[in-house]
Amino acid sequence: RATASASVDFARLRGQLAPPVQGKLSARFGQRRALEGAGKAPTWKGIFIQAQEGTEVRAVAAGQVLFADWLRGFGNLIILDHGDGFLSVYGNNEKLLRQNGESVQAGQAIASVGNTGAHEQAGLYFEIRANGQAIDPLKWVLLR
Repeated sequence: RATASASVDFARLRGQLAPPVQGKLSARFGQRRALEGAGKAPTWKGIFIQAQEGTEVRAVAAGQVLFADWLRGFGNLIILDHGDGFLSVYGNNEKLLRQNGESVQAGQAIASVGNTGAHEQAGLYFEIRANGQAIDPLKWVLLR
């Protein structure tokens, strides 16, 4: 598990995190998802950043890999535990570069952009969760 000091650091990083990948924001937290045949479409629990396949995906903060595997709807997924209930979620990856239990540093490559999830284009699906609840990543990450 991530250390308590890492969690304190993460909570203080609100609004200052470097983006996990550079690209074009194509879906925002809370925005309705366009799903064919859906009555009331669900909303995005994270953001989607369009980027070229193979581009490095970087950890937004230090943490420990909690999950690194394929998951239906998310494709190749990696979840980092930053301690104190904070998680960052990276989906739709081409390749995962880290394994369960590994420690990672902020800015370290953890995956490469792909198109393995439930998205029409290559890019990164990204979430931040606090105590199991999805929170708006754009309040934490500085997208250029």
